[in-house]
Amino acid sequence: MDERYVAAVDLGSSTVRLCVASIRGDEVEVVHYGERKSAGIRASLVFNPKLTSSVVGDLVREAEVALMVRISQVVVGLPRKDVVQLTASMKMSRSEPNEYISREELRDLRALALDTYPLPDPQKQGIYSVVAQSFEIEEGMTLREREVVGTLSSTLEGRFKVFVGRRQGITALDKIFNGLEIAVSKQYFLPEAVSRAVLNDVERNGGVALVDVGGGVTSVSIYQGGILRHYASIPFGGEAVTGDIETECAIPADLAEKIKVRFGACQPDKLGGLSEKVLQIRLTDPYMEIPVKYISEIVDCRCREIVEAVLYYIEESGFANSLRSGIVVTGGGAELMNFVSLFKDMSGYKVRTGCPRRLFSSAVGKDVFSPSAATVAGMILCANDDALLDCATEAPSPEKEPEMVEVEVTEKVQPRDDGLLFSPDEFGEKTEKPKTKETTRTVKVPVTGTTEQTERTGLLKLVWSTLGEAALKVYDFINEGEDRR
Repeated sequence: MDERYVAAVDLGSSTVRLCVASIRGDEVEVVHYGERKSAGIRASLVFNPKLTSSVVGDLVREAEVALMVRISQVVVGLPRKDVVQLTASMKMSRSEPNEYISREELRDLRALALDTYPLPDPQKQGIYSVVAQSFEIEEGMTLREREVVGTLSSTLEGRFKVFVGRRQGITALDKIFNGLEIAVSKQYFLPEAVSRAVLNDVERNGGVALVDVGGGVTSVSIYQGGILRHYASIPFGGEAVTGDIETECAIPADLAEKIKVRFGACQPDKLGGLSEKVLQIRLTDPYMEIPVKYISEIVDCRCREIVEAVLYYIEESGFANSLRSGIVVTGGGAELMNFVSLFKDMSGYKVRTGCPRRLFSSAVGKDVFSPSAATVAGMILCANDDALLDCATEAPSPEKEPEMVEVEVTEKVQPRDDGLLFSPDEFGEKTEKPKTKETTRTVKVPVTGTTEQTERTGLLKLVWSTLGEAALKVYDFINEGEDRR
């Protein structure tokens, strides 16, 4: 069975991730997973494509060397910040009402709705995604997309949610990957990709709020009836927690991030024995002491702000009473100790951590199944739907250096043509010409051709050397005869 590759890039505010999966039929296996600290990205928006391109280029080269492939295409996610949702609708009369409604007709209706939809600012805005909410056929019957296919009707009306974001986000992605000579095969609206990785069908149908706590953005996506019904973004996330630790403890940002990952926790009263631990920061003399409980108080304060903002947008969506499956928290922020517990206590909903489901295997360990990898995992699963997508080809084999062998070379030094070392007028008596001198040295020469060809070449060298020596003897004999005369 033919093997193909899918490569996904997640341009996060704090971390850039690259995931490559090998696909054989229905089997999906992650064969490479790498991450680097972000550069040139703020709140999921690329503001300096040159800096970001350097980070992405390093990750791509690392994957190419590890897998011995050439990555020519990638799938990538669109920014999550400053995305607004608008409503569009379109109604058409069917020319053949006695024929079943097909998926092609739904796509045509969707395209018509977009063609006639006026963007508030076409120069600065672009459409990130369009999600069908419902379809209405004659007699006022409202159906979902999977229900309307196969029905009969003389009219068809569709209602859509249009998600609009900054055009700058799309332009920056093109700039980055064009510079790396890599094609962007697909751009995904990330809430749809993440939900593919962490939500099951029961949750999507019963009603669930998917909260993705990233570095610079926290997003809230609400699903009901298997459809994305509402989206909102909050312009802060895990980086705000790191910044609070940095400011309150007066330590460098890198150290604050390490402390957050290792000791960051919500709900200081639930730390147990960890609350007695004191960190010694030896950046000054005398060294600084920071209680872990104090760090927890800093983290708890910011996390409560995040939860309050999420609950506000859930209430604003109108689906607060329809979330039978509660809340699923994913992203790097979900890995903070007691964060899910804090969410549960403050919201009253059922809350769980959203890790990528085991819909694929991994040859690179468990990191790809962590909440922080949900975005790239979701994009891999979405890209797998395109059976023609192949993001990598085998790298050309490097040229082998020719094999070298050592060969002894004999050189003969000939006397002057007149048989004299010096002019007789200047130095008196004639001096006899010295005999030919032979010097031997060893050189390395490449071996070409097959063993048989090499043996033939060696034989020819031997014959030529023998003939050369014979010619020199004849030359010496003639010269000696002339001297005697």
